Amino acid sequence: MRVRGGLLRSGRPALHRRLAAAVGLVVTAVALMAAGGSRESDRAAGRPEDTSSAHAGPAVSAEERVARARRGGARVTAPVRIADAATVRLLRPGDRVDVIAAEERGTGGAARVVARGARVTEVPKPLEDTGTGGALVVLSVPRAAAAGLAGASATARLAVTLW
Repeated sequence: MRVRGGLLRSGRPALHRRLAAAVGLVVTAVALMAAGGSRESDRAAGRPEDTSSAHAGPAVSAEERVARARRGGARVTAPVRIADAATVRLLRPGDRVDVIAAEERGTGGAARVVARGARVTEVPKPLEDTGTGGALVVLSVPRAAAAGLAGASATARLAVTLW
């Protein structure tokens, strides 16, 4: 007597096990992706944080943005008078510069870098020749660097180097 599909029936339990294992793996992968994992555990393990929109995580509250800004990450615009007006004419918005403070010759101080990687946001046209021997440039810098720039401009001549 011959039973229909007899040859295929003998392999069905193995086929069902493989299919069940594949479905189980897919369900597990989907569940892990939905959970997303803990970003803190990724940071602790030294893995970079994923900033793509698919894994952006919860929205940052206004209070958190203010707190981050207070920690020094906020950038501010700082108008700075550079001693050499010809150098300022070379600058364009978007340029990156280092600001160097050179102490007056009588004080014997050396030159020091006050701000690194400051972004030029504006190069205003001079309204009139003030005779100060410098030119104004507006830079985007971290808040802490802006305070250093203001202090240095009171006691030293400022210069810039282009990146």
